[in-house]
Amino acid sequence: MNNIELQSIIDKAWEARETVSPKTTGDVRSAIEAALDGLDSGEYRVAHNSEGKWLVEQWLKKAVLLSFRLFDNAPMPGGPTDPDRGESPWFDKVAPKFAGWDDSRFREAGFRAVPNCAVRRGSYIGPGVVLMPSFINIGAYVDSGTM
Repeated sequence: MNNIELQSIIDKAWEARETVSPKTTGDVRSAIEAALDGLDSGEYRVAHNSEGKWLVEQWLKKAVLLSFRLFDNAPMPGGPTDPDRGESPWFDKVAPKFAGWDDSRFREAGFRAVPNCAVRRGSYIGPGVVLMPSFINIGAYVDSGTM
């Protein structure tokens, strides 16, 4: 799907958002997933600066909001660890960005993620970033060289 098709599908889904649920399949699910993947990779930005003014890409904002309807809450790894009880999961709708990542994937991404940084899928982290203890939400764009 190209961006015009994605935007059209997401805009139509937004108008019928009460029908979007974890059971949703087909073009709507695919378009929302593609938008989240684009945000995650940095290909898309929910907001960007153009000649000193911040512009919001409404279709991407809608995709993020629709994703909360598309995914149900589920236990997810990455919560705090207690020495006596082990790791505690989160219970959320947005998957953690680093789920399934290994050493090579982190090295390829080119940033550091120190303990106690929570990063959600659909956020972009640029090369050279150092993620200190923080919460990076879906739709965020953390550009290169920041800490």
